[in-house]
Amino acid sequence: MAGDRDAWDDVVLDADFIREAETSEPSARARMLTARWSREAPEPQPWRSDEPPAGWFFSKARRRKWRRR
Repeated sequence: MAGDRDAWDDVVLDADFIREAETSEPSARARMLTARWSREAPEPQPWRSDEPPAGWFFSKARRRKWRRR
């Protein structure tokens, strides 16, 4: 049975082996966005908007109440 050795018998699947892997696969989120954007390009979004999103925690009304105390 000594001649029945497989090429994978001496391979150690440890952290170093994984880090040295030459290929990588995109995440599921990246694959989903790539598929979606290939059908329809996303609309441009401003990097920062002038108004905070609805229900934003630091609204002007809350700041005024905090200052009065």
